[in-house]
Amino acid sequence: MTYNEALNFITDKKSLGIKPGLTRIKALLCKLGDPQNCLKIIHIAGTNGKGTVAATVAEALTVSGFKTGLFTSPWVDDYREQLQIDGEYISESDFSQVINYIKEYESDCTEFELLTAAAYYYFALQQVDYAVIECGMGGTDDATNVEDKNLSVITSVSLDHTNYLGSTVEEIALAKSGILRKDCTCVLYNSELEYLFRDKCKKLTLCPVKSNLALVNLVLKELGVESVKRLKKLPARQEIIGEVMLDGGHNPSAARKLLPHLENEVAVIGMLADKDAETYLSIIAPKCNKIFATTIKSERALDASVIADIAEDYCDNVYIIEKPADAVKVNNLSLVCGSFYLIREVRKYLLGFGL
Repeated sequence: MTYNEALNFITDKKSLGIKPGLTRIKALLCKLGDPQNCLKIIHIAGTNGKGTVAATVAEALTVSGFKTGLFTSPWVDDYREQLQIDGEYISESDFSQVINYIKEYESDCTEFELLTAAAYYYFALQQVDYAVIECGMGGTDDATNVEDKNLSVITSVSLDHTNYLGSTVEEIALAKSGILRKDCTCVLYNSELEYLFRDKCKKLTLCPVKSNLALVNLVLKELGVESVKRLKKLPARQEIIGEVMLDGGHNPSAARKLLPHLENEVAVIGMLADKDAETYLSIIAPKCNKIFATTIKSERALDASVIADIAEDYCDNVYIIEKPADAVKVNNLSLVCGSFYLIREVRKYLLGFGL
């Protein structure tokens, strides 16, 4: 199996959509020898910041001399960036070999389930000292939630994926708490939600301030690793390329964090249909002088016409741009936001690789 064949095999699984539940992934991992239970896992759930927290913890462990696996999603530059060891993407040959092996044991797994199994199998095969695992969505029914023990980390919790996780912050927090283990430690960002977590783990460490850096350093303290002074910079998180800011945040909480950086923007906005576009746009659109709504390449995409209709309530100059890649041609473009899927399509052009 070549790399492209392996990539096509796993991405073809998109057609199965999102299917919460652990039956399929557990059955597959059992056939693989339950590799997740051979690993020291730092399991990270949360609504916002979990990708940055995961990457920063993983980098700190690597700097401290530990061989460290990182499983994170979604990807921005390269599909393989979701599986890393010590900051290096899994090689094309290793990826193809792992997928070729795993496909013999699976039948009806989704793309994310198959990728999760690949991560656990690959990290165990490579005998990493630690595996930093980012939840895909929620916690209790997320495909990553299969190990016997872990160090649990819960980043900022707010409203997102409400059609799957619940309509209140408390309900969503309960879903995130599903990754906790009775005999293990949890490090929690939202101290006000302590009452939802305290009885589900052996030790609960609360973040004294609402800061991802403070959260990271509490995790590192639990691991006996030296603290860090800054968070790892990731693509599509308030990233600046030339004169354009790229931000893949897609929920109201992410919009509020982006807000202080905005003023009279010329923006291209694309979103998924299962996001709270009304609230997101009510925060972002008033800070835009001009908005180009677009439909991203995803079966879950929100049509550009819907985005435009909402944005028109907050911005006088709203247009539709058919192809996200054409965003780079917009005069005085200063902001691309609303979805990591949109950033994925546009970023390579802004960097000059897709021209």
